[in-house]
Amino acid sequence: MEASTTIRNMMANNRIVVPAYQRAYAWETPTEGSNRTTQTDVFLYDLESYRRSKTRSPYYFGHFLFEEAQGEFRVIDGQQRLTTISLFLAALFACLQGKRALTEDEQDCYKDLVKRESQIRFKTVDYDNQVFVDYVINQSRKDVPTVKTTSAKRLIMAFDYFKMMLSSQSEEYMTDMLRIVSQASCSTHPVRDEAEAIQMFIFQNNRGKRPSNLEVVKAQFMYAIHLHGEDQQQKDSLIDEIKNRFETIYKSISAIEYRINEDDVLQITLRVYFNSLWESGALDRVEKMLAGQSPLEFVQVFTDSLAISFEHLSVFFGEDERSNFPIHSLVTLGGIAIVLPFILKAYRFGLSLSDKNRLCVAFESLIIRHRLIGTRADITSRINDVYEAFSTEQSSIDPILNQIERLKTASDWWWAYWNNDKLLVVLDGEINHKTAKHLLWKYEVHLEGDGHRGYAQRRYSDIYRPELEHIAPTTEPSVHPHGYDTYNETFREEYLNCLGNYLLLSKSHNCAVGNIPFKQKLETYTHNFQQREITSFVSNGRVWGQDAIQERHDKIVAALMTML
Repeated sequence: MEASTTIRNMMANNRIVVPAYQRAYAWETPTEGSNRTTQTDVFLYDLESYRRSKTRSPYYFGHFLFEEAQGEFRVIDGQQRLTTISLFLAALFACLQGKRALTEDEQDCYKDLVKRESQIRFKTVDYDNQVFVDYVINQSRKDVPTVKTTSAKRLIMAFDYFKMMLSSQSEEYMTDMLRIVSQASCSTHPVRDEAEAIQMFIFQNNRGKRPSNLEVVKAQFMYAIHLHGEDQQQKDSLIDEIKNRFETIYKSISAIEYRINEDDVLQITLRVYFNSLWESGALDRVEKMLAGQSPLEFVQVFTDSLAISFEHLSVFFGEDERSNFPIHSLVTLGGIAIVLPFILKAYRFGLSLSDKNRLCVAFESLIIRHRLIGTRADITSRINDVYEAFSTEQSSIDPILNQIERLKTASDWWWAYWNNDKLLVVLDGEINHKTAKHLLWKYEVHLEGDGHRGYAQRRYSDIYRPELEHIAPTTEPSVHPHGYDTYNETFREEYLNCLGNYLLLSKSHNCAVGNIPFKQKLETYTHNFQQREITSFVSNGRVWGQDAIQERHDKIVAALMTML
């Protein structure tokens, strides 16, 4: 492989693979209705800008680092670019063949860049490669496979995006693009030692845009094996074990990616592993352990612990969240990182679902209090002792529940930041809209259950794009009479922005009612219990004003205090 070359020459007659210590495909593709610019957008835009420029100098794809071993080139740096180039070329050839047969030169180009007989030029990570081959290279599957990893989904989305964008273009556009990409210049640097390759990956990706901490830790673990393994047999065995553990991890990430960040799981696992909520700085902690007396033992045990964490969180955010309301309620609240070490211990200790639900109810109350009251008081210092005592031998959750109850009822200053008196005070004031939506959803659940036993509790996701409506709008309607109170200073400052004047409804409903008179709004309030309840506060022709808002506010707060 030449140091200065073209994309076609770099890939021709070579087998380029993504090794186990590399991160999976991470580039995102624009989705329908989104205006956010993604990496694949930029990739295509840059090529089109170059095409329009008519410059004579070749397009430059940058520098690529490889490890040369066993007749193949393993990517150290440049994997995201190379994967995207392969996806783009596969889509380009597919669209070009849809217009006409390939010329002899184009067939040769395809063999150099994509596939010659059974020899595929580029191979992605093992756990995604079959999807890559079937859906992208061979295109033997027209249906979208049920993929297990987020990175495999990203491969499919990028390929489909390029096909969609290219299919509407002219034959001239596509042949220009093929020429630009195949003749694009690049520089390469191969190394021959795997340990050096992993070390270069760590160094290269700690400059500029870094991979996730989890990916860095994976590379560090594999490098430690090469550094400290007694012989090749032990090294190979440990490397295979790490690969298998991380395959499990990546499949789990697909299930929980939008619920929790993978680096948060790494940090939470460290808190479980070292039994302390004070653990922070994951990379520093891992580096210290790898520099200790038993680095390989740490690699094995911690990787196993990490895989177990991902598996348990997949169940917690998946099946258990779907079928258990207390878990769903806590997950919906969000910002629950402080709770998850307790949850992971509960799963590891094999606690009952009932105990897990009780933990979720208690912690949801504590987190809401902390979020509403907004003090600088630290939760960790107040619950770390019961966390550390929570063990296989002492797996009862009662000490944890008792500690949270103490925080809710204590009167001495150090413990009393989130007690019931403080909660009552903040519920009477203006509340952050995101938290207010959660509280009104809880109130809706309360109303549904009041005298209506036996019905499944309404999930937050059952409300289509929920928004917070000001029943009395923040801007006084110009139409008179409008059915609201007089918009004086007291009404504006004390009543417009409180729970009594907030209503939970869908986005489309919110857009429809807008700033209209109260009577017209009231006619639309038919979709849930709290909407239909509004009528009871304005009987006998009463306007929607201070008295009605206060009455409703007091009822909501009374219900919330029983739940929180």
